[in-house]
Amino acid sequence: MRLLHTSDWHLGRAFHRVALLDAQAAFLDHLVATALDREVDAVLVAGDVYDRAVPPLSAVELFDTALHRLADAGVPTVMISGNHDSARRLGVAAGLIERAGIHLRTDPAGAGTPVVLADTHGDVALYGLPYLEPALVRAEFGTEKAGHEAVLAAAMDRVRADLAARPEGTRSVVLAHAFVAGGEPSDSERDITVGGVDSVPAGVFDGVDYVALGHLHGSQTLSPRIRYSGSPLAYSFSEADHRKTMWLIDLGADGSVETAERVDCPVPRPLARIRGRLDELLDDPALARHEDSWVEATLTDPVRPAEPMARLCERFPGTLHLVFDPERGEDDPLLSYALRLRGRDDRQIAEDFVAHVRGGSGPDGAERAVLYGALDAVRTAAAEREGDGR
Repeated sequence: MRLLHTSDWHLGRAFHRVALLDAQAAFLDHLVATALDREVDAVLVAGDVYDRAVPPLSAVELFDTALHRLADAGVPTVMISGNHDSARRLGVAAGLIERAGIHLRTDPAGAGTPVVLADTHGDVALYGLPYLEPALVRAEFGTEKAGHEAVLAAAMDRVRADLAARPEGTRSVVLAHAFVAGGEPSDSERDITVGGVDSVPAGVFDGVDYVALGHLHGSQTLSPRIRYSGSPLAYSFSEADHRKTMWLIDLGADGSVETAERVDCPVPRPLARIRGRLDELLDDPALARHEDSWVEATLTDPVRPAEPMARLCERFPGTLHLVFDPERGEDDPLLSYALRLRGRDDRQIAEDFVAHVRGGSGPDGAERAVLYGALDAVRTAAAEREGDGR
C-alpha cells in the first residue's frame, strides 16, 4: 500500500507578516497532483491543518477545496487534529465527510477505531490519534498521571487491543501529533511541555508497522517505521536549511517499509540568514545569491547604524527580520535582556528569576513543582479556550 504522509500545513499562517496563502495553495495543488501521479492509496495528514483554533475564512475555503479535490480523485484521506487546531471545530461534520472518503479523527475517544483500507495483500488499519492535551484527556483514558507519555501510552493500548482482535496479518498505521524523543525541533512549533517534560519515548508506538508523525517542522526519520514529514513550508528562519518534503511510503505485504521517498514541496522563496556588520553585508559579493531571498539579518555593529532596515532592503528587498547582536563581551552591562534569554524556555526563565531574587539559590523540588504546575495550568486554560473558540 502506498501512503503519502504530510503534516503541519498551518493554513492561514503568515511568515513575518508576509501572507502565505498562495504558497499554501500551491502546495495543496502539488499534494493532489502527487497523489494522482504516484498512484497513492491514502493521504495521511498528521495534524495542525490550521494555524489557529479559529482560522480565517480564506484558510477554511482553501482546506475545503483541497478536500473536494481529494474526494473527487477518489484518494482516501486520513487526518488528525494537532495542537494548533480546534479539534471540535475541525471535526464538525466528520461523519458526513467520511462518506466521501475523507476521515477526520479529532475525538480522543476514537483512538482505537481505525479506518480500514485494503489492497491485494489484505487489510491495513489506520488509527488516528489527535493531539492529546494531557489535562483535557486524562479522564477519557483513566491515567493516573497527566503527562504526554501516559495519555499516549493509554491511547496506544487501545490501538493494540483493537489490532489484536483483527485477522492475523492485518497491517497497522498510526497517525500522531507529538514531540517524540530524538526529534529535532525548530523555532516555529508551539511549546507543549507538561510538568517539565515535552517529549515521549518512541517505544510508546511499539507494535505497529508505520507511525506518521506531526508537530516538528523538519522532515526526520526516528526509525524506518517512525517518521516526521515536517511542514510543507518554512514558518521560521530556523528552518532555512530544511528541505521541505512529504514522505511517500510503500508498505509491504508483511508491514515492513519497503521504500520511503522524500517528495519535494514547492519553495515560494528561499530563506537566508546573514550576519555581520552592516557595511560588510551591503558590500560582500558572496551574498549576491541571497538578493532574491527572504532574509534575516543579524547586525554585529558595536553601535547601531542609522536606518539599517532601509539600507538592507536596497540590496535585499526580501529582508523581513532584523536582529542586533553587537560585538560585546558577555560581561558587558549593555548586553540586552533578550540576548541573555535566548534559547531558554519558560521553565528555565522562571527558575532563573527565583535564583536572582534570592541571590543565587534556585527553587527546590517542591517549588519547582509549583512553578511547573502554574505554567501547565496557563497552557491548559489556553487550550480549553481555543477548543471552545473563545
